Amino acid sequence: MTGMAEEPKFTLSVADGNVQDVEGRRPEAEPVDVPGVAPASRRVVEFTTPRAKLIEEAHRAIHMDLADYPRARAAYEALRGDPEALAHWDMANYVTMRKLGYNDHGRVHAFITGAASMAITELLLEAGVRPDIMESGVGDADDVFLAVILGTMLHDIGNQIHRVGHEGHGVTLALPILDRIMGPIYPDPFKRTKVRAFILGAIDSHDLNPPPLTLEGGITAVADGTDITKGRGRKAFALGSVDIHSISALAVDQVVIERGRDRPVLINVTMNNSGGIFQVEEVLAPKVIRTPMSRYVELRATTRPEGDEQILSRVRLDGDHFVMDLESGERVAVEVQDTQKQLAEAVVENLGLGAERR
Repeated sequence: MTGMAEEPKFTLSVADGNVQDVEGRRPEAEPVDVPGVAPASRRVVEFTTPRAKLIEEAHRAIHMDLADYPRARAAYEALRGDPEALAHWDMANYVTMRKLGYNDHGRVHAFITGAASMAITELLLEAGVRPDIMESGVGDADDVFLAVILGTMLHDIGNQIHRVGHEGHGVTLALPILDRIMGPIYPDPFKRTKVRAFILGAIDSHDLNPPPLTLEGGITAVADGTDITKGRGRKAFALGSVDIHSISALAVDQVVIERGRDRPVLINVTMNNSGGIFQVEEVLAPKVIRTPMSRYVELRATTRPEGDEQILSRVRLDGDHFVMDLESGERVAVEVQDTQKQLAEAVVENLGLGAERR
């Protein structure tokens, strides 16, 4: 598929450690009257208070993307003001950031990944891809958007109990919220239960433990993996978490989700130095490779020429290998180091299980 120069896109930009803008995928659209949000003439905003403004602009992008999907929009509006969900996000962030020194896993992360998941879903549907809710006959595009936005925004709430097993904890914590939100939208419990299954599957598999089986789950996992900019890492760094995760996150300036040239979705990562490749390899690439999204996503990473001394200038994902263009002019291909997959294989080998039973 051929890319267009003016194609609308979803963009998250960071400069000097501060979130600068979130740009939605419909910059040409008329401003939408969003309750509680002042009208804006454009979708890009300079932030003086990054946390509040970032959530506001991500909300605007999500609301615009859901304009044609009444069930999904109603579910999203109910979720973003739900006291239980708000408390879950705050407590997940407290545990991950204050107790573990990790990057943001709270409200900002929920809204940013939610906006990214909407951009990805729209690109897939525009390309004629039918997610599993549609392919199985359970529902239509409106149901797909509903499942993806709820699954993506609730995917990390289990961290409030513990990072270990947070996926399963998240499923348990999400159930009462989903039942409360979806009850009025789906009076038929038969359909409501089926749609809910896709949401729970996305929450349970977003961290590839186990890998997602549905395209909806794959969208949630990839959207989660796109939140790797230094806007997410700067607070952990400021709190004293100086490790490869926070340092490499500070090396990622921008993530852009747009129409791909050969596949429906292109994810472009811009780094200010080569250290950001850790985020791309460890966080984002496995969520492309090990999900049903692998056939639909192009992943590319480039470094800014004005950044630190450069080791590599461009990286692209080719299957399960990174093809890297070095500053020396050499091109090398290396296998993506998927540590979760390696750990699982090591456990199987040590237990002597051999081939998986079916």
